[in-house]
This record gives sequence, structure tokens and C-alpha cells, in this order.
Amino acid sequence: MKRLLPVGILVLGLCAAWYFGATEFLSFDTLRSHRTEMQNLVQQNPVTSVIGFIVIYIVVVALSLPAGSMLTIIGGFLFGVTAGTIYVVIAATLGAVIVYLAARYAFYDYMHAKAGHALRKMQQGFAEDALSYLMVLRLVPLFPFWLVNLVPALLGVKLRPFILGTMVGIIPGTFVYVSIGDGLGALFDQGKMPDFGIIFEPRILTPIIGLAVLALIPVAYKKYRKHKAGTPAS
Repeated sequence: MKRLLPVGILVLGLCAAWYFGATEFLSFDTLRSHRTEMQNLVQQNPVTSVIGFIVIYIVVVALSLPAGSMLTIIGGFLFGVTAGTIYVVIAATLGAVIVYLAARYAFYDYMHAKAGHALRKMQQGFAEDALSYLMVLRLVPLFPFWLVNLVPALLGVKLRPFILGTMVGIIPGTFVYVSIGDGLGALFDQGKMPDFGIIFEPRILTPIIGLAVLALIPVAYKKYRKHKAGTPAS
């Protein structure tokens, strides 16, 4: 039961956030209504604003709340493209690490003890090329962020490749949404709203998929070398 405590705390936090409607405040309507006050707050208290933003983002990711994209846009709106991208990547990675550590502490030993041959083989294969696989999972926006935080912990991925794969893998998507936030003021002035689905447009998604393919090249090469080494000479 002690091992379930970290996960239990996160689940209770998630339930509390839903009960009190924490994510309802993270909307374009709220941002548009209070944008001047928020910008003034950042200008008058730059350090406190950055720390507060990072802490809020970490909590949102750790509790697996569906507000990451909105917060990323807010980061671009408040801090600009470069600083916003840096703050979001740091915060998202730290939040992901909290989920990873909680899940690994609570469930990994049980999963490892109960794992059959197929699961052990999958664990071994994923762990051997964890960095490449994680970068692909982070780059391609097909899997929920919270799921990619959990699965590596259960498959025995070590912390270092998890952190590196997360940090590098989320940079392109983060840059896209932060850039939207950076131009949010102009959209509001025109009476328009940004589109979350922009990341699925071919002009955005194609280069991201290209990066994912590049991340898989080391895996493919390693498998090719193994296959070649195991093939008897004619």
C-alpha cells in the first residue's frame, strides 16, 4: 500500500482539480478578458511570473489535466517564442518525471514480477532503444501526453533517456503552440480564435513526422546490423 501513496496523491489531486473546475479558467475567453492584467503582471513581476507559470504547468502535467496545449499557448502569449518554449519544455519535462517516478515506484515491481515472456521481450526491446522510441512517441501527436509518461515507467525505461527523450521530443510541438500564443494578441484584435488542430495540418505535421523517422534510423540500423551478423555467410 505504501508504494501506491504517490499515485494516490496524484489521483486525489486530479479529482480535486476536476471537482473545483480548475481547467475552466484556462480558456481563450478568460485570456482575452484578462490579457492586459496578465501582461502587466509579467512586466512588473518577471521572476515571480516565470516561477508561477512553471509551477502551474508542472502541476497540470503531474495531475494529467487536459490543459497542456492551452498553457503552452499562454506561455507564448506571456513570454514570447524563445523564453516561452524554454519554460514549457522545462515544466512539461519535470511534470512528466513526477508521473514517471510515481508510476515506476507504485507498479513496476508488480508488473515485472507478473510479466510473461511476451511482455518481458517487449520491455527489453523498448529499453534497448528507449531514447529513439520516446522521441518518436513525443514527436508524433497521436498518443496522450499522460500515457507516454506512464508506459515507459512500466516498461522499465531508465530515468535519463526518459528525461532526454521527453525534452527533445516535445520541442517541435511546443514551438508550434508557443508561436500561436506569441501571435494571440493580433488574433484577438481581429476577433479571431486560434486553432488547436493546426499541428495536424500537413505543413506542420509532415516535418514533425520526418523528425520521428530520423529518430528511428538508429533503431533500424541496429536491427540491420544484428540481422546481418546473424546471417551465415554464403
